[in-house]
Amino acid sequence: MKVGLFIPCFVDQYYPEVGKATYQLLTKLGCDVDYPTGQTCCGQPMANGGHAKDSVKLAYKFVDIFSEYDYVVGPSGSCVSHVRDHYDIIEQTDDVKHVRKDTWEISDFLVNVLKVDGGMLKASFPHKVGVHNSCHAHRHLGVGIQSELNIPNQESTIEKLLALVNGVEAVEMEHPDECCGFGGTFSVTEATVSVQMGKNRIKEHIKENVEFITGVDMSCLMHMEGILKREGHKVEVKHLVEILNSEL
Repeated sequence: MKVGLFIPCFVDQYYPEVGKATYQLLTKLGCDVDYPTGQTCCGQPMANGGHAKDSVKLAYKFVDIFSEYDYVVGPSGSCVSHVRDHYDIIEQTDDVKHVRKDTWEISDFLVNVLKVDGGMLKASFPHKVGVHNSCHAHRHLGVGIQSELNIPNQESTIEKLLALVNGVEAVEMEHPDECCGFGGTFSVTEATVSVQMGKNRIKEHIKENVEFITGVDMSCLMHMEGILKREGHKVEVKHLVEILNSEL
């Protein structure tokens, strides 16, 4: 299958190692991966800030660039959910419908399209890891735990994939779907509330003595990483794809 690699802005600018790990992992799993260098922002920041109309040109550009691929895959639940859920603001051509339908968050793609198993990954990461289910990924895309639905034995795609990694001790939090407080523009306009939410979120991870916090949204992990560093904690953050790609 031909996969277009979609790398969100903050990954490109601040965490390029996540983009590289995503490319390596998909390639190792047999995908024909291409990184179109003309890609730009998907338009989510504008939409989040109440300026959805100003993101129309970005949406058309995104579709124009990625419509040639069988699948579009990115290491970000929030950006993928924006493409899927909010590209209804442009004309629904066949290309737009295709891109919206076939743009996937990486963990969702691995579990539900490639259907990976431990033999395919052969990853090793002997550490205690706390799982963070980011809001867009689990509430918009359905890849995480939604406690308000009261469905017993829910399991996120993150947990399913970590179970395939040798040596990982994955810890599910008592409140597995609590928001970290990042929320994109929310962390700017409501900084005090955002920081307090982040502090509340990392308390549980620290209590469980995890070495790393992992998830599928580097934006959420970045928010918690900043708080962890400012408070002098040794807990680190690492995107899920880096753990799954750990043997390379």
